[in-house]
Amino acid sequence: MQEMDNVRVTVEKETYSRDGVHKGMYGWICYPKCVKGYWLVNFPQCGEKDDIAEISIKEEDLEVVRILDACVNEQIKAQFEKEADQTKSFTEMPDDLPDYRI
Repeated sequence: MQEMDNVRVTVEKETYSRDGVHKGMYGWICYPKCVKGYWLVNFPQCGEKDDIAEISIKEEDLEVVRILDACVNEQIKAQFEKEADQTKSFTEMPDDLPDYRI
């Protein structure tokens, strides 16, 4: 791997997901050196939208790809945001919900 290579994340890890990066997302290596086994990777979105993240990813968690598909990043991001919203709605149920009768 080297700077400017297009890459895809091959694993789902909590350390990456905290920054919004998930398995299957595409990015590009934006720093010329691998530091302690990690590459600095930028994960863009389509058009003028802000990048999803620019974080260090372990080399073994990346694969080099020919084409960077930012549309896939947006789809994966939307999927995880939807799941987070659903989880949030269940955790914010009122405490007195068992007292309701149908």
